[in-house]
Amino acid sequence: MPMVKQVLAQLRSAGISAAVFSDIKPNPVAKNVADGIAVVKKGRHDGVIAFGGGSALDAGKVIAFMAGQTRPMWDFEDVGDWWTRADPNGILPIIAVPTTAGTGSEVGRAGVITDETTHTKKVIFHPLMMPKTTICDPELTVGMPPFLTAGTGMDALAHCLEAYCGPFYHPLADGIAVEGMRLVKDNLVRAYTNGADIEARGQMMSAAAMGATAFQKALGAIHALSHPVGSHYDTHHGMTNAVFMPYVLVFNRPAIERKIERVAAYLGLKPGFQPFLDWVMQLRADLKVPHTLRDFGVDDAKFQLLSEMAPNDPTAGGNPVPLDAAACRRLYEAAYSGNL
Repeated sequence: MPMVKQVLAQLRSAGISAAVFSDIKPNPVAKNVADGIAVVKKGRHDGVIAFGGGSALDAGKVIAFMAGQTRPMWDFEDVGDWWTRADPNGILPIIAVPTTAGTGSEVGRAGVITDETTHTKKVIFHPLMMPKTTICDPELTVGMPPFLTAGTGMDALAHCLEAYCGPFYHPLADGIAVEGMRLVKDNLVRAYTNGADIEARGQMMSAAAMGATAFQKALGAIHALSHPVGSHYDTHHGMTNAVFMPYVLVFNRPAIERKIERVAAYLGLKPGFQPFLDWVMQLRADLKVPHTLRDFGVDDAKFQLLSEMAPNDPTAGGNPVPLDAAACRRLYEAAYSGNL
């Protein structure tokens, strides 16, 4: 694409040689990481510029992390202190240049990679996976088509919403999350309607970074339900989150109603849980988000398997209402039928 050619030309003019690796799926898999490491080693490169959307950023960060490791990648899943198994001297520095406004991977210390053998999304984590430099330039997002603008923007909203609703104590994350939601409310439909609205694009880049900063506190059932669907059906992650969002809000209502009342007031909505839910529903309609899994092209053939996977997803523990297989099955069925 022209933006990639421009970056390569700028690097060459600065006397820096670079190779392009772009064999990355929208939901990156282990083979993508292995192929990227081979390119790094063949070219004896000393760093990685992760350039693109969330999948490219996640894969680029994990490639930089794994380039100098001797243990298998799954040994560094975000479980307990597994990150301490890594050799920090083998981690290449990362420059992150996002071209979408959703995942916020440019400010995160992890990458999500799908294990194709189990169809499971796994989080690979190390503190040194945090990019050394991040360049957030809204001009790079101007070319995003409406579907990607909507999906990535709803991902940013999901990150802020789940971080805010998480049951753990982190008032700094809460403050970042509510302001991130305000930026989404004020700017996502603008960016979707007019892709050249550079101010709206810039504000959405801020919202994406804020969501990923806030979710160090928690994620929850939106992501826990979405990850198995994405790994089995290869759906767009942010749009999958958008489909599940209202069903999870209703499921979590007993535990989050007071919090939602407060954020509704901050967003300038009428007081109460219902006005916030109504806003989410209207936002989905404005962005042409499918209302159900059926509308999204996801069938119900694997609901039992997905329901067993979702409670084991690393994000499930941050949901304000406990998740088990039975609860997840009810949520999948609700999202399939459209029953709120």
